[in-house]
Amino acid sequence: MTDSDETPGAARDVTPSADPGAPPPATSSVSLPPPVAEIATGYAFTGPAMELGSVLWNGQCHADAPVRIPLAMLNRHGLVAGATGTGKTKTLQLIAEQLSANGVPVFLADVKGDVSGISAPGQDSPKVRERAGQVGQTWEAAGFPCEFYALGGIGTGIPLRATVTSFGPVLLSKVLQLNQTQEQSLGLIFHYADSKGLELYDLKDLKAVTGFLVSDVGKSELKGIGGLSSVTAGVILRSITAFEQQGASDFFGEPEFDVTELLRLAPDGRGLVSVLELPAVQDKPQLFSTFLMWLLAELFNGLPEVGDVDRPKLVFFFDEAHLLFSGASKAFLESITQTVRLIRSKGVGVFFVTQTPKDVPADVLGQLGNRVQHALRAFTPDDAKALKATVRTFPKSPYDLESTLTGLGTGEAVITVLSESGAPTPVAATRLRAPQSLMGPVPGEDLDRLVKSSLLYGRYAEAVDRESAFEKLSAAERGREEVAVQAALPEGKKEDKSLAEQVVGSGIFRSLARSVGTQLGREITRSLFGTRRR
Repeated sequence: MTDSDETPGAARDVTPSADPGAPPPATSSVSLPPPVAEIATGYAFTGPAMELGSVLWNGQCHADAPVRIPLAMLNRHGLVAGATGTGKTKTLQLIAEQLSANGVPVFLADVKGDVSGISAPGQDSPKVRERAGQVGQTWEAAGFPCEFYALGGIGTGIPLRATVTSFGPVLLSKVLQLNQTQEQSLGLIFHYADSKGLELYDLKDLKAVTGFLVSDVGKSELKGIGGLSSVTAGVILRSITAFEQQGASDFFGEPEFDVTELLRLAPDGRGLVSVLELPAVQDKPQLFSTFLMWLLAELFNGLPEVGDVDRPKLVFFFDEAHLLFSGASKAFLESITQTVRLIRSKGVGVFFVTQTPKDVPADVLGQLGNRVQHALRAFTPDDAKALKATVRTFPKSPYDLESTLTGLGTGEAVITVLSESGAPTPVAATRLRAPQSLMGPVPGEDLDRLVKSSLLYGRYAEAVDRESAFEKLSAAERGREEVAVQAALPEGKKEDKSLAEQVVGSGIFRSLARSVGTQLGREITRSLFGTRRR
């Protein structure tokens, strides 16, 4: 079963002592067992909070013991984890719905293509009603305001692009799978392009600058700051070419997406849910995971400090998070950790979604105050080791967490969040509420209509190719060729105001002829990830 196959029907008990074949009844008694009453007290918040579900104890769902999360704590970040088919996607949908209803914009990645249903009302059914009754939920079908995006327009969605300059050398090194030495060399290439006013809008611009710096004319340009070896340049160029062959040319260019579009509210005051449709690029996981990091870095660079607020300005869901950290350099991991740590003060919450907590580095995991852990499997020795490691990340609790985590059914999770005072809440095995929106994709024609009716579609639909490094370096090369031709002509046959004189007299040609120490253009200042500061 996959996440898209889930239904909110009755699931198995979460303790080994209960009969796994019997559907656990909801409780209507106000007299709760002492452990349940103690857990419920830990979730009795006074301020605005989202309803996640109700406590499970000894195989029984206690509707009078709700499990909640304070809105003010959602910028303290979180983790949604669990094996395939345990309900992670529906948990994202449930949280996103309630954030939207509370006026908080949401960004989430739809890797499998089954989150678009959040834009349409859900379908009533006996299973939905059964789940609602178990957790004390008053269920009503509702759709939520959405924008749909696609990387570079591959797939159905408003094209989402970034310039190479904006993306920066650190993130690009990650997606090109460069080693540390190659990453440093790519940083030098960006430094040179920045200082010389050579705009890197797309990948052909980057290839042009890299090729120029190892050419007979350009190889002296970086001599004073370490230089660029032809071997390293060759690796970078081959990596870019392979990247282009995977369709990456569509992702880099203009018009560049303005990330503040993600912070908008719908006319009725609900938060806009921005869904990045990724099914068409599922075979490019490093690209979309790194592109999501670019979005986060851009938000970090552009948003003002707001400190603690009563609700976040945006909550960002990072699906398939393990892809981001796989094979990452030390510098990249340090940058992620620092970004996650600092972006909280910008009012942005980040939720990482993956299979097990061990997929996330310890320094990042330590920043994630809210935890929703779906079922884990223990079929292999590695699974058993991961299970024990997960249990150790939770506060002490009255549950036998190893048994509980392997006994959870679909749509159930072990939860601990940060209370309004910032302290961890008691660990609660929880039966989650049913989403109000459609639990599955909307029809393709409906999705296409929603995309093309958006006010943003006209702004971003068509790619633009302005003059940039490729064109400027090509013009300079033509100028050098013309100079050589003119020099070879007999005296008296040279043309007045030739193309060579025009090009050689231009600012770009003079700039390229000087050493890197003479900066005509203002060098771009860069952030933790080497992305452009706005």
